[in-house]
Amino acid sequence: MSAKLERLCQKLTEVFGERIRGPVLRLGEVTIETSAEHYVSVAQTLRDDAALCFEQLIDLSGIDYSTFSGADRTESFPRRFAVVNHLTSLTHNWRLRLRVFAPDDEFPVVPSLVELWNCANWYEREAFDLYGIQFEGHPDLRRILTDYGFVGNPFRKDFPISGHVEMRYDPDQQRVIYQPVSIEPREVTPRIVREENFGRG
Repeated sequence: MSAKLERLCQKLTEVFGERIRGPVLRLGEVTIETSAEHYVSVAQTLRDDAALCFEQLIDLSGIDYSTFSGADRTESFPRRFAVVNHLTSLTHNWRLRLRVFAPDDEFPVVPSLVELWNCANWYEREAFDLYGIQFEGHPDLRRILTDYGFVGNPFRKDFPISGHVEMRYDPDQQRVIYQPVSIEPREVTPRIVREENFGRG
């Protein structure tokens, strides 16, 4: 571990104490975790404290831990949905990952960080659209990548492959209309053709 990252980990422990879990240093990157209750206050301190000074939010993304199982799911990742922020300090030239888990797996909600970093606006809309994570206090939480009439959240891995509706242009009505899917569901199995002596020396 470099002296700079050691100093950052020590400072994070001093400033936050019990409000964070960690810091964890892995692969040259520092990660801290906080609860939804302390999320905004921890983020604001990370931004405003002169010793930390994380002025810039580089990225914010939703994560679905549904495929994690066993001990990993219950100990390291106790909930299904999380929001991960990547922060950078231009003043101190260091980076940090801040993770928060949504307390409820059925209806995931975490506070919005738009008031702290304006760029969180579109990132949070993306996480809402793709994962269904609600951001409390967001000024304009609506879909950003999928169609307005889209039902479901694509990255939750629970959406049917063919979808529910299809759209087409109707020349009689002179507009785009939605109708039930007309494609018959089918399973496509690739056909593998090998030569007779394939794999033999």
